Amino acid sequence: MSEQWIYLDGQYVTKENAKVSVFDHGFLYGDGIFEGIRIYDGNIFKCAEHLGRLYDSAKSIGLVIPLAQDEIREAMAETIRRNDMRNGYIRLVVSRGVGNLGLDPRRCANPTILIIVEQLAIYPEEAYINGLRAVSVSQRRNLPDALNPKIKSLNYLNNILVKMQSNFADADEAIMMNAQGYVTEGSGDNIFIVKNNVIYTPPCYLGALEGITRLAIIELCETLGYKLKEEPFTMHDVYIADEVFFTGTAAEVIAAREIDGRVIGSGQAGPITLKLLEEFRKIVSLDGYKVWEA
Repeated sequence: MSEQWIYLDGQYVTKENAKVSVFDHGFLYGDGIFEGIRIYDGNIFKCAEHLGRLYDSAKSIGLVIPLAQDEIREAMAETIRRNDMRNGYIRLVVSRGVGNLGLDPRRCANPTILIIVEQLAIYPEEAYINGLRAVSVSQRRNLPDALNPKIKSLNYLNNILVKMQSNFADADEAIMMNAQGYVTEGSGDNIFIVKNNVIYTPPCYLGALEGITRLAIIELCETLGYKLKEEPFTMHDVYIADEVFFTGTAAEVIAAREIDGRVIGSGQAGPITLKLLEEFRKIVSLDGYKVWEA
């Protein structure tokens, strides 16, 4: 890709010319929403689901997106075409827009809409076999009644502080809990555990994001006949699990081999994790919106 093109408020501009005002409330206050979306073989995976979550987040924070969902979808598709991208990652951002130094969102006349597409590979392929080293962290998940985790907000400082703690421990991923000590999610991924062939994942009301990949894995579990329960669990349950894996747009489905010094299962990706990854990768180029004409 010689020149990177970015969609910014109805125009396609080069990376060097993609500039947002310092008075934008997304920059000043984290007042806005975003989606991270994958492109597989020219297919915007789970496009409708991602856009649905974006518009739900916008409505929840009282942000009116000035474009219809199909217009946003076409803007993403055109950004992909202009960058000649078949496989990669989309970052779709809608901020409150330019205002003043006050908090009042009524001072922001027009939202800012930004679409970036780039290559993405956050883990090498061998990590999907060998698994990640993870740690639990002291940083707690934001209280759901303070900021509902269903809102995918630009204010990601909670997750960044969690990621910093995993960095300090020289780990690949972190596991955070809520104020009651129940496991919620990773720094940027949902978490699942397997015990005696039953799969468990935290219910979203504990503070976990309602991840698009998480929902895809829940659907695959049903298709494959795996028993799955959404119920609270603690780090004790994580330590004694037969398998632990994370799911996310960037990470897909990836195992944890060690958590807080405890070896999980065989010390690498387990059979259920590998089967779910295999089946997940079969659907990613089929379920979504095709950018390129056949």
